[in-house]
Amino acid sequence: MDIKAIATHRLDWTGDLLAIGFYEDAIELSGDLAELNTKLAGVIEALIAETEFKGAKSSSAVTRVGVDTPIAKIMLVGLGKAEGMKPDTLRKAGATIARAAKREKAKTLGISLPIWNGDSATTVQVISEGLRLALHQDTRFKSEVEPKHQLKLTAVDLLDFAGNDAAISKAQAICDGVILARELVAAPANVVTPMSMAATAEEIAKDYGFALKILEQAECEALGMGAFLGVAQASEMPPKFIHLTYTPAGTPRRKLAIVGKGLTFDSGGLNIKGAGIETMKMDMGGAAAMFGAAKAIGQIKPDVEVHFISAVTENMISGRAMHPGDILTASNGKTIEINNTDAEGRLTLADALVYTDKLGLDAIVDLATLTGACIVALGDDISGLWSPDQSLADGILAAAELAGENFWQMPLAEKYFDGIKSPIADLKNTGPRGGGSITAALFLKQFVKDTPWAHLDVAGPVWIDKEHGVNNAGATGHPVRTLVNWVLS
Repeated sequence: MDIKAIATHRLDWTGDLLAIGFYEDAIELSGDLAELNTKLAGVIEALIAETEFKGAKSSSAVTRVGVDTPIAKIMLVGLGKAEGMKPDTLRKAGATIARAAKREKAKTLGISLPIWNGDSATTVQVISEGLRLALHQDTRFKSEVEPKHQLKLTAVDLLDFAGNDAAISKAQAICDGVILARELVAAPANVVTPMSMAATAEEIAKDYGFALKILEQAECEALGMGAFLGVAQASEMPPKFIHLTYTPAGTPRRKLAIVGKGLTFDSGGLNIKGAGIETMKMDMGGAAAMFGAAKAIGQIKPDVEVHFISAVTENMISGRAMHPGDILTASNGKTIEINNTDAEGRLTLADALVYTDKLGLDAIVDLATLTGACIVALGDDISGLWSPDQSLADGILAAAELAGENFWQMPLAEKYFDGIKSPIADLKNTGPRGGGSITAALFLKQFVKDTPWAHLDVAGPVWIDKEHGVNNAGATGHPVRTLVNWVLS
């Protein structure tokens, strides 16, 4: 599918399907729209009347114009209230249009949507993202693709947007990253393993010129990574500690790190999971988004140095498994009493954060499918954000707003730290039932000493069970767009 930003006006465009955006309760056919309606023999006016189209957000209506006409079909797309329009409004409009174009079997598509906030580049970028992400299909594990799922759309014209080719390229890079994250999360644990994650890192390094360091088990032992290795010790697969580094051509404007939780399968360990264990292939959603961001950054090439770090392993059950009651020692010397082997992600992140904190960076963001408690607090569509540094938190929230990905800043209530104090070690790896996502964040905070740090719990939004927004059902690629926006900010 070739997306182009062109100077052609909607009055002059010809093709299979023309999509036009309307604000809610502002359905007026005046000016060039009235002229287009006349040119199309009143089809637009008739479609508005017949469908009682009001322009509500994400609403749409499609009809055929005629046979052998310059435009075969017309589509009306609702944008909601004009004063409430955000970049994500246009991203979702692009997704709505893309799905309609596929359903209508259009080969050529013209899109006429308003400019957001006078910013044509951002407008073109988000529409392009919506188009590409809505049409992404993961058919890797199908023996054949059904004809109904085969896309006929080959050309998309963004009308009256000439001169924004760079925005389309940027959208392509971001979508490549989102799709990589989706496909990593969606793949089963017999496909995505610690070894395959290391291979993914090697591929990114080769394709985009990143530096790559992969620490094997012996090297992790030498660094004292007892928390990470305690989780890894039950698996037949060797752990891999991955450190990818993007370095810009000139002097970097700042130096950042993204640390992703990389549990390729989480059985729960000896505290074995029950119903829903089959979904635990997605417990590397943080590392998947980290890799997705790396792929996008490698193409965009900003003037920012970025480190992508993940301690990758499985959490399995064997005669070597860590026991409830064991005490592990992390690489900063802190001792951890294991009172639940299913609270393993924070153990792998602990050693990853200690390692990253020593790199002398300007900021660290870690992200993880860390707690069910975050889903209880915020539901499936909102990720939690914790940080002792408000400037860093504000930057991430601004990046998420532009990305159309939902985050809510949660409290780092120090009083709750009492819940993870151990009588025989420095810490326990879980606290009381109440405030479980907060005590998890407080646990991680103990492993960052010198660097501004934020923690993102993305347990809910990395997967959805039905179509929602720009994402298809399944793995979403959340929050790749937020991470890229944060790096570029």
